[in-house]
Amino acid sequence: MKQIVQSARSGKLALKDVPDPKARPGHLLVRTRASLISAGTERMVVQFAKKNLAAKASARPDLVRKVFDKAKRDGLAATFQAVMARLDEPLPLGYSACGEIVALGEGTEGLFRVGQRVAIAGAGLANHADYNVVPVNLAAPVPDDANDEEACFGTLGAIALHGVRNMGLEFGDCAAVIGAGLVGQLAVQFLNLAGIRAFAFDYNAARLELTNYSRAELSWNLGDGDPTEAVMELTHGRGCDGVLIAAATESSAPFELAASLARDRARISLVGITGTEFSYRDFMKKELSLVVSRSYGPGRYDDDFEARGMKYPVGYVPWTETRNLEETLRRMSRQSDHRLAVEPLITHRYPFARAEDAYAMVTENTEPHLGV
Repeated sequence: MKQIVQSARSGKLALKDVPDPKARPGHLLVRTRASLISAGTERMVVQFAKKNLAAKASARPDLVRKVFDKAKRDGLAATFQAVMARLDEPLPLGYSACGEIVALGEGTEGLFRVGQRVAIAGAGLANHADYNVVPVNLAAPVPDDANDEEACFGTLGAIALHGVRNMGLEFGDCAAVIGAGLVGQLAVQFLNLAGIRAFAFDYNAARLELTNYSRAELSWNLGDGDPTEAVMELTHGRGCDGVLIAAATESSAPFELAASLARDRARISLVGITGTEFSYRDFMKKELSLVVSRSYGPGRYDDDFEARGMKYPVGYVPWTETRNLEETLRRMSRQSDHRLAVEPLITHRYPFARAEDAYAMVTENTEPHLGV
């Protein structure tokens, strides 16, 4: 089968022939019908891989510390060999896709059926590949009236939905969404579906126009100045009950803006990857809370839940990553009075044979784009 992979050493992308995977216990074998490039996240991954070793070390001091710890424990020679071997491993790309089940692993009978369409999630699992093997807790059925292109937004929707949940908002509250990329756009829609007033902020005018389509009450271009006064006027001087940061930047400016827009004791949900320096005084005076949102929700990065298919007690953990994925897809159904509309977010379509061209466009930013 074909799969898009990247060299961790050189950063070079290639569409390669790799062995076909097989279903295994607790997993589904899925033939991919559509996959989504998460432009912000995957651009950062690809650009990091293209850096030389010194630049990689500068960008990820946490990995450097791990290398030093291993050198102390195992010696320089063994550590060097381990690092080189890791760099030689091809990196699969992608984590949000849709496909058709072609085989069921042992223990999945009755949960899914062959021929069923599912959205699949997970880095290293829901890859840009002809076939993928995914655990049952990272798959969810697609409504019959949602098409493949819509369904492959499932993972991004789960990320946005969990980020919204982490603000702890109620009907009638208001929320600021900083960053109008894919996750920010979906977050604005979820906020509206939940009866929460949404204010969107970005530097990109075209993306802000889309937030108007998503029914943002305020769409503010940050290039036009500080929006704090406008937000205070709309909230009668209180500020926002929650702030979701969905930006991708090395700057800490989103944190500064979040502190300015938030009301007293508001909660800030960090979904994007940004600089994390913030003013102690600003956060302390308002007693702000910060939650670093764990991608798709509870269960993420838990091998017992993801790889072994264990369940959490619904009374304690009602909204797992699986349920967030399921709810995102349910909201795409045209039978829903208030549906999640992702079609306007699609700016480019590529056949899989041209996956390298798609990544070149995204990483080199040669054209304005959003959903690819």
